Amino acid sequence: MKRYNKNGQLETIMCNCCGKKLVVQHGIIREGCISIDHAWDYFSEKDGQVHHFDLCEECYDELVSGFKIPVDREEQIEFL
Repeated sequence: MKRYNKNGQLETIMCNCCGKKLVVQHGIIREGCISIDHAWDYFSEKDGQVHHFDLCEECYDELVSGFKIPVDREEQIEFL
């Protein structure tokens, strides 16, 4: 869950799963976080809804460890 200040700068991110407040300095997240923004479509029971949430790295790891089909992973060659 992201919070922005009056100037639109990122102020706070909290993990939607465990509630952990993630480190943000000068509008930049300083630890592992995944942000999901998904617009549900016509064939979904949630048609027309847009869901937004953030997970800390620990909650992400716990979530994907329960997948029957593992996450596809690749090494990033260049860091921007």
